[in-house]
Amino acid sequence: MNTWIAIGATAVGCYAVKLIGLLVPAHAMERPYVRRLAALLPVALLAALTAQQTFADGHVLMLDARAAGLGAAAVALVLRAPFLLVVAAAVLVTAGVRAIGG
Repeated sequence: MNTWIAIGATAVGCYAVKLIGLLVPAHAMERPYVRRLAALLPVALLAALTAQQTFADGHVLMLDARAAGLGAAAVALVLRAPFLLVVAAAVLVTAGVRAIGG
């Protein structure tokens, strides 16, 4: 039963956040600070999610094939490679490290 309570609370919370977002006056969103925050917040959340999925296994820090793939993607990004090449580099390096037993 606790699972359904958590699901219901999450649904109500998500609805409340959406409703609060719709109730914010338009002039509040015109401020430069708010615009910059709104532009950077999704990037920060995505970076945090990527780091958590790559380096964490429960409460333990892990460095495995996923970290090598993320490193390869970072190198490809620094070299200004196209997006599909970045993804391909990450996939190939991750698969290669897993194939050699890392």
